[in-house]
Amino acid sequence: SILGGANVSDKLAVVRNLLDRVDEVLVGGAMAYTFLKAKGVEVGASRVEEDMLEECRSVLADAEARGVTILLPADHRCARSFEADDARVMDGAIEDGWMGLDVGPQTEALYAGRVGGAGTVVWNGPMGVFEWPAFAAGTRAVANAMARCPGTTVVGGGDSAAAMKLFDLRDQ
Repeated sequence: SILGGANVSDKLAVVRNLLDRVDEVLVGGAMAYTFLKAKGVEVGASRVEEDMLEECRSVLADAEARGVTILLPADHRCARSFEADDARVMDGAIEDGWMGLDVGPQTEALYAGRVGGAGTVVWNGPMGVFEWPAFAAGTRAVANAMARCPGTTVVGGGDSAAAMKLFDLRDQ
C-alpha cells in the first residue's frame, strides 16, 4: 500500500486496517513528517500533526509486531516556504526553517522498486505538492511505477487520480 497526502489523522485508521493485509506501507506526502517526527527525526518546518505523534508511534509499533514494514522518506525535496518554487534535496533530517514538500530521489527509487515488484498495489495520496513542478517528481515516480507494475494496481482518491491524469497515465 502507498499512502500520502496532507493529513495523517485522515489515514491512521486506514493504516491500522491494512496491517493485517499488506507486507509494506510506503508513506509520503505531508503525513510522512508526523511519522518521522514520531520516530525522533528532525523535520524542520514541515507540516506535523502534533496531536497524532503518539498514535503514529503506536501504529509503527503495531506494524513492527506484525512484521509489516512501514517505509518513510529517507530524503526530501524542501523549500523555505510553501510558496517556494525551487527545491533543495536534504537527506535524513530536515534543517530548521525548511519544509519537506516532496520525497527525494532516493525515496523515489526505493518506492518505485517496491511497486515494480509487487503483486498488488493500492495507492491513495500524493507524495508531495505534485501540482508544482519543483515538487512533482515523487508523485510522478510512484505514478510511473504504478503504470508499469505487472501486478494489480488500484489508484484511489481525488489527488491520486488527478496526478495520474496530469501525468497522462490514467489508461495505464
